Amino acid sequence: MEAEGYRGTCLKSVADAYDVVLITGEEPSWEVPYIRDCVVVADPTDQAALSAAGRVLAERHRPAGVFTWTEWYLVPVARLARQLGLPTTGPEVMQACRNKATARTLFARHGVPSAVSVSVQNLPEAKAAAARIGYPVVLKPAAHAASIGVIRADTPEQLAAAYEFANRTADRGVENRTVLVEEYLDGPEVSVESVTYRGQTTIVALTRKTVSDPPYFEELAHSLDANDPLLGVVAPAARAAIRALGITDGVSHVEMRLVDGRPRLIEVNARIAGDMIGHLVSLATGIDLPRAAADIACDRAPDLAPTQASAAAIRLIYPDTSGTVDRLAYEGERPPWLERLHFQHHVGDDLVLPADGGDMFTARIGYLITTGPTADVAQARAEQALSHLDVHITPRTAGASTDERVA
Repeated sequence: MEAEGYRGTCLKSVADAYDVVLITGEEPSWEVPYIRDCVVVADPTDQAALSAAGRVLAERHRPAGVFTWTEWYLVPVARLARQLGLPTTGPEVMQACRNKATARTLFARHGVPSAVSVSVQNLPEAKAAAARIGYPVVLKPAAHAASIGVIRADTPEQLAAAYEFANRTADRGVENRTVLVEEYLDGPEVSVESVTYRGQTTIVALTRKTVSDPPYFEELAHSLDANDPLLGVVAPAARAAIRALGITDGVSHVEMRLVDGRPRLIEVNARIAGDMIGHLVSLATGIDLPRAAADIACDRAPDLAPTQASAAAIRLIYPDTSGTVDRLAYEGERPPWLERLHFQHHVGDDLVLPADGGDMFTARIGYLITTGPTADVAQARAEQALSHLDVHITPRTAGASTDERVA
């Protein structure tokens, strides 16, 4: 998934306040206006290469802090910060956030309500775990993100295919390659956007999520209202999860489901949320999460005072079928409340849905962001904007072009 459309706002925000030097896996392009210097490494998850690049930049400049918003880099970047003598939540804490099995153990130890979870190495172990937990169960890689490789099995007959689906992604893991079999938490999914500085956590916003129908958990939409009444319900659980993991500093994206109205933890991502949620926070509250993350990395107290109280929503655009994009356009005049429309795939690109072996990177067409006085209004406007999209797909399994509604 191309970075500018999803993280460009983050880099711009940080560059507005700090001189930025970048360690990146490829030659910078769109980033150039926002950075002073960079070092390109073949693989930023390679600790030796990342540390060497950090030393090069430390010799050229006087770094005040280092951080990342990329899930896969959390542990090596924490180690780099420690090597350079810069503020950081400990690498061992980042390891716990990256390893969902470790996180579940810590949640249980500290009394944080989450899901029953069993780590398995093979299909027979998965079958035994599912039988103990009871169907439906969720299978997921222990160390991945963005719902990639996550699938639900409702019956023993579905388990083998579900295990194979989750295991394909788990095998690509860096820190851990096991699969988790977990209790299915039946209830609406939300995330809590949080900021921790010197051990004190501030709850900034609540994001309500819309996910795809079973068996997959593709995220289709998010909405955020500065005055969401659920904030008081979920805040204690989010703080407890952050304490249990040992996070002392940084921005966190805490995912949970409300089961019978009570929060149950899914996971804690020790970084700014993806899917432009940080931008929704800014639109709805005025709080700048990328700037807060940069401030904390430099051991400066972040400004978390809201400057507005409204709402915003994002609709992630998917086709109904895998195939080739023939036409992609927005019809009509764009209203002022359509804050952003971004296409990450274009005419001629092939789209592959999870059911056909793809994931969010191969399936998602793009997104649109809308604003409004309340989340209901912002979501209604997102549906209205979606109806103006003209998307034409040639299905993979058919020779003729067909018009497709977007999901």
